[in-house]
Amino acid sequence: MLTKTIIIPNEMSQLDVIANTLELLADEWNLMMEETMKLNLVLEEVVTNIINYGYPDKAVHTIEIRFILDGRLFTMQTIDDAIGFNPLLQDEPDITQSIEDRKIGGLGIHFMRTIMDHLEYKRADGKNILTLSKKLSGN
Repeated sequence: MLTKTIIIPNEMSQLDVIANTLELLADEWNLMMEETMKLNLVLEEVVTNIINYGYPDKAVHTIEIRFILDGRLFTMQTIDDAIGFNPLLQDEPDITQSIEDRKIGGLGIHFMRTIMDHLEYKRADGKNILTLSKKLSGN
């Protein structure tokens, strides 16, 4: 099993750090670029929502991101002390509507559900723990 953990502040500039980390892991762990791009899209949506909606105090907080590769199962886990929010309880957005008619939000949750194979959320010790797993194709 391979693991990598990064801890970032709740700042939008850190999305580049996440993308760079995933790119390095793709090289190191022999991940396909197309899958890596999809994983980055999901993680970017998750972290963007944590940063934009999770911290009403606007203080500096940290977000821990764990990457785990166990065989061909790739897992990303975010751990943060933002306000409690279970994205798995949110309704699926209506993507059949035009962009003008569609309610704002929900696409990140849609990406999580369609790209990832397993989603799990729990709140423990004042922290959100979101675990996202995907079975990767072989190389």
